[in-house]
Amino acid sequence: MAKETDEVDRIVQAWIAQRPDLDFSPLEVLSRVDRLSRHLDRARRDAFRRSELEPWEWDVLSALRRAGEPFQLSPKQLLQQTLVSSGTMTNRIDRLVGRRLVHREADPDDGRSILVTLTGEGKTRVDAAITRLVDAEAVLLATLSRGDRERLAGLLRKLSLGFDV
Repeated sequence: MAKETDEVDRIVQAWIAQRPDLDFSPLEVLSRVDRLSRHLDRARRDAFRRSELEPWEWDVLSALRRAGEPFQLSPKQLLQQTLVSSGTMTNRIDRLVGRRLVHREADPDDGRSILVTLTGEGKTRVDAAITRLVDAEAVLLATLSRGDRERLAGLLRKLSLGFDV
């Protein structure tokens, strides 16, 4: 039975013919990750668009949703989860307040601070988006068995641990 090949196999074989002195195994892995990332990005953008959210809105709203009841975090906590600057976060919160997806309230434990809270509309949108996202990602992984998914997740976790701060 012939081994199935993809575009990365063809690219690597062409490089091996031209540069047999190089080890192209990193290209075999990371070019596939890059190509899959593009498919994932399209699927995510579509899931968010169908929920009338921009990807940056998803980042903030999903952080609040994952926090659990009462779905609120301080701007500092949101910064830590979304990895953006404080100026960017202030702008994002302002825009989400304007769309009535979050609201600000005084922190009862520190009168000088505020908390950002997910509104009912924000919760509805983020819940719809996560449902669409999980469904879309399941389609992307449909050719893998549960065991293959678990092995792949483990290998990717091992690889990504070196990059997580």
